[in-house]
Amino acid sequence: MNFRQIVRNIVTSLKAPPSGEAARHARRAYRRVFSFSQTIFMATIVFLFLPLFVLVLYSFNASKGMNWTGFSFIWYEELFFNSRDLWRAFWHSIVIALGSAVSATIIGTLGAIGVNWYRFRLRGYVQTISFLPMILPEIIIGVSLSVFFAGIKMQLGLLTILIAHITFNLPFVFLMVMARLDEFDFSIIEAAHDLGANEVQTLLKVTIPVCMPGIVSGFLTAITISLEDFVITYFVTGPGSSTLPIYIYSAIRFGVSPVINALSVVMILGTVVLTFLLRNFLKYIAAK
Repeated sequence: MNFRQIVRNIVTSLKAPPSGEAARHARRAYRRVFSFSQTIFMATIVFLFLPLFVLVLYSFNASKGMNWTGFSFIWYEELFFNSRDLWRAFWHSIVIALGSAVSATIIGTLGAIGVNWYRFRLRGYVQTISFLPMILPEIIIGVSLSVFFAGIKMQLGLLTILIAHITFNLPFVFLMVMARLDEFDFSIIEAAHDLGANEVQTLLKVTIPVCMPGIVSGFLTAITISLEDFVITYFVTGPGSSTLPIYIYSAIRFGVSPVINALSVVMILGTVVLTFLLRNFLKYIAAK
């Protein structure tokens, strides 16, 4: 058999339709690739990430408009060297997010453990009230906090923003730690007491380590919610205490600046880097 015949046989075998079991497997694989659920999934991914792609692309546009005029780093230069007010608002958001997340995590964790451990008359009411900031519209919470601060004659500023963020972050931490405690084996607590551990030792060395996945999840959720909140912050902010969402809202009234696009790209990259750095740590915590 010469080389030409070998090539002809290979082409013929490739053109021949599959038969029998191979044909059924091919049709099944085709249906899996082009299934309705996967099509919807891909459409959703495109819908979610296409705006981010456009944002990243136009952060390198040389002009302010939507017409592409050339590739340039001018807006990144403007961001890092000529945007002092923007960075001040950014750091305000970071400080408030971390402060409110730490405070809400401590209070929410201790509250969830107390409600789960102890039986008292108002236990049901405490659980119900703790979820109100989560289910109420943000505008109602914002107005009520604004009226409260005005009633106690507290000047609006970073402290009032911090208190407001702690208020609406608490239910998320409380809920996640409670969910973890619902799966808790309380025989471990009894074993710790039998071995001589007191309440504080049991809390620090048994309960909190077991609840750590819920605590970490609540902490990260609180940071995310605090960074992106606008409505409640708008009602409790004061002069010179703008957070990043408030600053962006004030800036886009005069048109969307490409500097905001550049900052968004920097924040996306920072989020991706932090996610990869914390991935193994979170897997370790979740596996415990």
